[in-house]
Formats: sequence, C-alpha cells, structure tokens
Amino acid sequence: MSYVLSCCSTADLTAEHFKERDIKYVCFHFNIDGKDYPDDLGVSYPFKKFYDDMAKGAMTKTSQVSVGEYIAYFEEFLKEGKDVLHLTLSSGISGTLNSATIARDQLLEKYPERKLYVVDSLAASAGYGLLMNKLADLRDEGMSIDDLYAWVIEHRLECQHWFFVTDLTYLIRGGRVSKAAGIIGGALNICPLLNVDYQGRLINRAKHRGLNAVIKAQVAKMEELAQGGLDYDGDCYISNSDCYDKARAVADLIESKFPKLKGKVKIVSIGTTIGSHTGPGTVALFFWGSKRID
Repeated sequence: MSYVLSCCSTADLTAEHFKERDIKYVCFHFNIDGKDYPDDLGVSYPFKKFYDDMAKGAMTKTSQVSVGEYIAYFEEFLKEGKDVLHLTLSSGISGTLNSATIARDQLLEKYPERKLYVVDSLAASAGYGLLMNKLADLRDEGMSIDDLYAWVIEHRLECQHWFFVTDLTYLIRGGRVSKAAGIIGGALNICPLLNVDYQGRLINRAKHRGLNAVIKAQVAKMEELAQGGLDYDGDCYISNSDCYDKARAVADLIESKFPKLKGKVKIVSIGTTIGSHTGPGTVALFFWGSKRID
C-alpha cells in the first residue's frame, strides 16, 4: 500500500505478528532498578525475567516516546513518499498523543504534500493490538488511508477491555488502591475487575473475592457486551503478566461459551510499559463489543 500503518510498542503483540501484518511500531522506554531499556516487545529484556525481577522487589518506571523520536520515526516514511496513519497509546493512560501530535505538525510543514494522521487509540495493551489488527485487515482489503482514518475514529470505542488483578501491590504503588484498602483486600483475597472507559482511562469497576469469581465476572462481561452475544465471531485477545495459567483458564471458558469465535483466543504477554504499572498477576480480555459510553 502507499501508506504506513503504525502504532506504539504498547499494543503488546509480538514482533513476529507486527512483521507478518506489516504494522510498524515505535518503542516506549522503561527503567528497572536505575537502568534504561526500550520497550521492544521483550527483545532487550525478556518478559519472564522482567516479572520475576518485579516480584523480587525491582522498581520500575516508564517514559513515553519523545517528540524528537517521533520526528525521526515518522520522517523515514515520509522521505520514502509514504503517508502514515499512526495510533497512539490511550491519552487516558499516557501523554504520548501530545508528543506525536507536535511531531506531526512540525513534519507537515516540511512535507506538506504528505498525509500524517495521528489518532488516539483510546486503547491499551492487546486491546490496542486488536484494534491495529482490524485496521490491517481493512487496509489489506483496499481501504484508503482517509477512509481508514474515518473508520477508526468511528469504531475505536467498540474495542472492549476488561482486566483483573490478583496482586494489589502495584495498584497500591500507583495510587489506584489505598494502602489500607490494599491490605484488607489482600487478606480477603479480593481481585478487582477494571476496564478502559470511553475516555481511555483505566477504571476500577467491581471487586470479586477469589480467582474463580473474577474470571466468571470477566467472561460475563463478554457475554453481555460482545457483538452478537454468544454468537460473537470476531477475534478475542488475552494479555497476561506472567500468569499464563490464569489467562488460559479465561480462554478455555471463552472458547466453551463462544463457539463461533474467529479461531482460538490469542494469548500474549503484557509488555514492560503496561506491566510496570500492573505488575505480575494481571489478565486482560479484549473483544469487539458495544461502544463504550461511560
């Protein structure tokens, strides 16, 4: 195609998947115990080691793509005479949209003949990846960059995100759960169920006692919201932070309830940027559903 489809590494699919679908990506950054690394989909710092180190007490922080990095990244495509449609990590989670927008405005002054669309995905992790994969499908069917831009603006809120967390340590550290509530919740084996709302923010929606209860509640959200209900025939992605068995339990339940799924549930790892804030023990479910309105 004459245009480039692009995202941030925080879409949390594999490098192989992005290459196969011809989706370009630019890397966020993270720091663990004082050392900086690119969030390059587990290449520089394997996910297993990352979550093991977090569980041992390693401190992490993250940084978004800078304006300068965006300029260098986008300009390579523009120099080749290609237009670009780039989706950023949700503005409700990161300020990267602002950096990408500044870079766009500067570059379009230099390349006024080119198109460079920057879109807030209002999505995160493999939900963001699910959205990118759909855009790749539409591009491959021949949709123009202008029509694809209009499509994503219209449909991005149909990408549903539902997370549960089994270790409250990192929600406490990030200020999403108070220390007192976290101590009580840990003692009672409370697992919060969260989602990404219509503004792309991570919102705590419910509390469930025990893993089985929160898994059932998570899958019940898919039954309630999925396009077509139990006849849902789209893709379903699950991302997890070093808790594959929990993710597999969710996938098994979904595959038993939704016989018309487009293939099996795809299970991937939560990357180092999102994982720095969720910590180990998080399972996130993504599917196409009704439009997020709250």
